[in-house]
Amino acid sequence: MRTGSNFLENNLNKIPGVQCHGEVFNPRFMAYPKTKSFLGYSRAERDVHPHKILEAIREKSDGIGGFRFFHDHHPAVVDLVLDDPRCAKIILTRNPAESYVSWRIAEATDQWVLTHSGDRIQQKAVFNKDEFETHLESIHQFQLRLMRGLQERGQTAFYIAYEDIQNMDVLNGIAQFLGVEGRLEQLDQTLKKQNPGQLRDKVENYAEMEATLGEIDWLGLSRVPNFEPRRAPNVPSYVAAAESPLLFMPIASGPTPGVSDWMARLDGVEEDALTRQFTQKTLRRWKSDHKPHRSFTVLRHPVERAYQTFNDKILHKYRPGSYRQMRHILIDSYHVDMPREGPEDGWTKDDQYGAFLQFLNFVRASLKGQTALRVDVTWATQAQILSGFSEFAMPDLVLREDQVDAGLDGVCQTLGLTNPGPVAAPEQEPITLDDIYDESIEDMVRDVYSRDYMMFGFDRWK
Repeated sequence: MRTGSNFLENNLNKIPGVQCHGEVFNPRFMAYPKTKSFLGYSRAERDVHPHKILEAIREKSDGIGGFRFFHDHHPAVVDLVLDDPRCAKIILTRNPAESYVSWRIAEATDQWVLTHSGDRIQQKAVFNKDEFETHLESIHQFQLRLMRGLQERGQTAFYIAYEDIQNMDVLNGIAQFLGVEGRLEQLDQTLKKQNPGQLRDKVENYAEMEATLGEIDWLGLSRVPNFEPRRAPNVPSYVAAAESPLLFMPIASGPTPGVSDWMARLDGVEEDALTRQFTQKTLRRWKSDHKPHRSFTVLRHPVERAYQTFNDKILHKYRPGSYRQMRHILIDSYHVDMPREGPEDGWTKDDQYGAFLQFLNFVRASLKGQTALRVDVTWATQAQILSGFSEFAMPDLVLREDQVDAGLDGVCQTLGLTNPGPVAAPEQEPITLDDIYDESIEDMVRDVYSRDYMMFGFDRWK
């Protein structure tokens, strides 16, 4: 019971024809703290006969009746609601690290609901590795149980992320999902966010937490419902050196031109001598013919990568490989404020800044499956692309762009090769990222690519 689920419940109860009764099956209380009975039933009766409570909710609610259910509530209720196809399931998800910190602060302050900002109790959470891993595993298993249960019964749920609960259009989408005619006219803003700010500012021992998060198998957690589509290994994009036993597995919108140039210089050839357009069959043959070999990929900071995608694929209409048709769709349907023929002399830094933020807003919706357009590889998460690589073979090395020279030097030493020098820096845009970067861009990208920040431990760009 924290701001997110409370806020969702408050707004569901503002929709005519919907009534949410709180945490009816919470083992510590019934519906709300300090309540001892619910719709004529005691806690003891509820615990023994949970099906009777469900019947009472159906019969006595004002419209469609429902309740909030967490992973540690009455276990028998899960199968009761999964077995009932008339029961609509709305699944609220949140970054597990954020939910853990929120819970720890609530435990420390005993403040679970906030209606006045002035009443906020300032407190930092203390991270505990074993406790967090237990928390994470319980949530993970519960989500997997729900997903499998829905699949086995041929049902679906309405998934909503914590970041979307203040989007009135999404909340009205729940009303449509439920089949009621009522809609929200405005959001109920009675509740206040209890722990605003960045995660690092809310944890006393943040360095310990960051180290622990880096050890977690986040790819395994991707089995929890995630609407970003799975990606194929994209073998045709791989680049092999002309002679040296070295294979580059590019991530779209990464430093591919600079790395390809470095690989050509490695063997003293032109770039067109590099081997490209592999199939899985020819790549297996290359691996057999080049032993020992090494493969690598390069991660780019999400802010830089998003900016590269925006400029190359969306903003500049006549660049090679730009998405011209998609560009017009973004202008017409997703309100990305750009000139139809591309930026001209009057295009300013403020124009660039505004259009980039609007593009990021589109990408956020795209990654959550809330648009009719494809999730393109150029703005897919790097975590999902790496997961796609694993369908064929994971790279031996995952290097960061800001450390790529040291990483490639180590590869050369391992293989007995002569390093041809540093990787060339990418070409600068007419309006550079430095020209427009601020906290709003960082926060937006961190929201859009939270999975990459979490999995790879990215810090702020500046």
